[in-house]
Amino acid sequence: MTTFTEHRVPTSGGDVYVRDYAGNGPAFVMLHGFPDNGHIYDNLIPHLVAGGRRAITIDFLGFGASDKPEGAHYSFAQQRGDVEAVLDTLQLDNVVLVGHDAGGPAALNLALAHPDRVASVVLMNVFYGEAPGLLVPELIELFSHKPLQALAHHFLASPQQFAWLIEFQRQLLLGDANESGKVRYNELLGPLIDANFRQQPSAAMAFAHMTSQLKDEVAANTGRIVALRRSAVPVQLIWGRNDPYLHLSTAAFLQAQLRNASLHALDAGHWPQIDAAEDCARIMLAA
Repeated sequence: MTTFTEHRVPTSGGDVYVRDYAGNGPAFVMLHGFPDNGHIYDNLIPHLVAGGRRAITIDFLGFGASDKPEGAHYSFAQQRGDVEAVLDTLQLDNVVLVGHDAGGPAALNLALAHPDRVASVVLMNVFYGEAPGLLVPELIELFSHKPLQALAHHFLASPQQFAWLIEFQRQLLLGDANESGKVRYNELLGPLIDANFRQQPSAAMAFAHMTSQLKDEVAANTGRIVALRRSAVPVQLIWGRNDPYLHLSTAAFLQAQLRNASLHALDAGHWPQIDAAEDCARIMLAA
């Protein structure tokens, strides 16, 4: 296992858990999505470190090994603050922000706010603003639909029913994945996501808060498209073309909104950093 240093970075809402893998050059600072945590990068990191680069994973507040304070309110703005706190505490400048899924908005919006601190951005199967054909998994759609908030919280209140929902979504996410993809999901992602919600305190409340703001965040980011088009920060889009929701057309539309962007389509699903870790690393290290 690749060695790392653990940090607990204080924020206004609690401590954020960080794993820091030693290396040189601009550090890859990796941000996770709605249902998971920094362990989604475990397959990718050894390749980056073998390439001589420093890599850092963050569990957003409320997820993974980070604090889950009772009564906390989680938001996309709070997640951007988590990343800023890590950059400040570890005295990081000239970083490469890597966003997956719901980590995409934090990566892009921090690059807009602090272009002097961001060397480049890597996006893996993310959403940002409105895009033709933008789809999200049924589980996320349920929790993001405000008229159904009472139903969503009813599922959260019952571990058995919420587990049923997770299993339902798992089968749909696997879709037409090949056998090796299913094995990777069952060996890494399934246990990771299950642990995220089964541990006590769990990531359930952070998940509920974040997903409930999805449509508001997409609308807000649509309003930032002009600023995004003006940004000179280089962006790599590394996309699993077999994602049954965030299709390759979403990536192509996002690429069209960026001044300095490349698109790399891989034979992978929603988590290319797991399905095609070596290919992802090769692309990231070559930039």
